[in-house]
Amino acid sequence: MADRIRVLIVDDIPETRDHLSKLLGFEPDIEVVGAAASGTEAIAQATKLLPDVILMDINMPDMDGITATERLSSQVPSAAVVMMSVQGEADYLRRSMLAGAREFLVKPFSSDELTASVRQLYSREKEKAGRAVATVAPHGAEPPELGSVVAVFSPKGGVGRTTIAVNLAVIAATELEKKVVLVDGSFQFGDVAVLLNLNPKDKSMFELVSDLEAGGDIDSVDTYTVTHSSGLHVILAPPSPEMADAITPAGVKRVVEALRQRYDVVVIDCAAWFNDTTLGILDVADIVLTVLTLEITSIKNIRLFLEVAEKLGYDDKIRLVLNRADTTLGIRVADVEHSIGRKVDNTIVSDGRAVVYALNRGVPFVLSNREAQVSQDVFRLATAITTNQQPREEDHKVTQKGKSLFAWR
Repeated sequence: MADRIRVLIVDDIPETRDHLSKLLGFEPDIEVVGAAASGTEAIAQATKLLPDVILMDINMPDMDGITATERLSSQVPSAAVVMMSVQGEADYLRRSMLAGAREFLVKPFSSDELTASVRQLYSREKEKAGRAVATVAPHGAEPPELGSVVAVFSPKGGVGRTTIAVNLAVIAATELEKKVVLVDGSFQFGDVAVLLNLNPKDKSMFELVSDLEAGGDIDSVDTYTVTHSSGLHVILAPPSPEMADAITPAGVKRVVEALRQRYDVVVIDCAAWFNDTTLGILDVADIVLTVLTLEITSIKNIRLFLEVAEKLGYDDKIRLVLNRADTTLGIRVADVEHSIGRKVDNTIVSDGRAVVYALNRGVPFVLSNREAQVSQDVFRLATAITTNQQPREEDHKVTQKGKSLFAWR
């Protein structure tokens, strides 16, 4: 019998602890190993029991769930926390993730939501541990050649994320002669098909994941890719937003792992918000290209994202890309770097005329206007990514000397 998922329940209400224990008790692959009524008791039990997953209530006397999670992150790092709360505000979610929680459930939740969160979190953490072990090749053996997974992400929409992802992938496939696949990870409202002027039928992530969930062979991934005229391979988002609900995080991760075995570079255009699927993609990514612009809302969101990313262990693989870099907008790059406490790794010039013209034609600007400065900037970015030129750690740091105009917190 496979290993069972060991769960510790933490809630100050006895009836809730009993209810959760009964719900999980019906699951053959889950074992409730203990229950605690406070944060202090949770730390003591977790240290002793070493659970795989901790269901943590956010509001408790003595020590709240966020404080307890912060301490558990350092004292019992192998335990993954699912935070529970009757309040689903974004601030609670952000604070929970900063503390180290990996999932967030809003009460009341169904039995299916509970068990799915426990299983997905356990599976994600186990896969991360497995990848860490796999990176060490056996004595005398060569490590397997795997492609690089590049997730293009931004915590705010409208910053040119998809445009950068598309042109980056095209230039890596053409100018740098890499075998590249581009995945539209914005499953509800993806725009990759529009930017590449593609309109295939029955070829999207929906059909691919549905095939896998029905027991299909992972090797069938190749049959669901569309080939662009540039030679770039593409996996598109579903044609209808409601189809996104059928795309499971586990299915997406299976696809990504299969793609990295077949391609030199896997570029994924992520949705502009946190959910299980996006977190799963960021977990497996080798590089997270994080896009921002010289707008105060974008800078604010990037600052919050970097705080969360550090807690989630993404900090070392993040590369900040400043898009539409134009100092005439009233905000200097140095001010941005001072505010977020980190250097910008790459900049892309502002060229609205060339970019919008190419977008409306469905032709990437790196193909239609190769000599433009914006194309040259993307070429430099693609070269740095595909050759894995990582900036030095000291290049990332920015010394904070008091608060600037942009230091909100």
